[in-house]
Amino acid sequence: MFRICSLLAAIFLSAPVLADSAGRLTVIDGDTFDVGGTRVRLFGVDAPEHDQTCTATNGTVWDCGAWVTTQVTSLYDGTRATCTRLDTDRYDREVSRCSVNGDDLGQVLVLAGLATAYREYAMDYDLAEKSAQVTGAGIWSGTFETPAEFRAEQRPPEQEAPGDCIIKGNISDSGRIFHVPGNENYEDTRINTSRGERWFCTEAEARAAGWRPARN
Repeated sequence: MFRICSLLAAIFLSAPVLADSAGRLTVIDGDTFDVGGTRVRLFGVDAPEHDQTCTATNGTVWDCGAWVTTQVTSLYDGTRATCTRLDTDRYDREVSRCSVNGDDLGQVLVLAGLATAYREYAMDYDLAEKSAQVTGAGIWSGTFETPAEFRAEQRPPEQEAPGDCIIKGNISDSGRIFHVPGNENYEDTRINTSRGERWFCTEAEARAAGWRPARN
């Protein structure tokens, strides 16, 4: 019995601790916020990118991405949010489920047509999205590409690795991060040398140049 308890204690102590974030919310875009100084990517939802457009029923093209950011800012910027961290993404943002005044922020945004359900990662907001579609809320008043499709079209083509130097040195809002084959986001990471990104031959070379390893 003592050995079992000791084993359980060791597993618990070795497990990663995912800290929660709470504090003043500052809107970055429709699904990304700073909460108490921590950059948070909202779990389970995907909002239009800031430069993304949608098409109204009359055929008019409008800046729905900027509109979403404006709407979310007017609703939530400066409020107090509480976020439960679930993961960390490739940009080193905390992927979290957040609430404001007791309301699930993801649920509210999807119901209002300000974000879509990100089914690639979770089905939590599937019914909320279907409800928004039925009512024609927000971006569902017309037609649009999913944010994921839009990002894929904007992504620069993959540049070939020089020889055997296949470690990807990516630059994001979270800093300089390198990805090695087998990392969760290695295949999706694109290297654009015109932005200062680069390839590395070894992890030691990447660290010496000021890049840090991806967490996943």
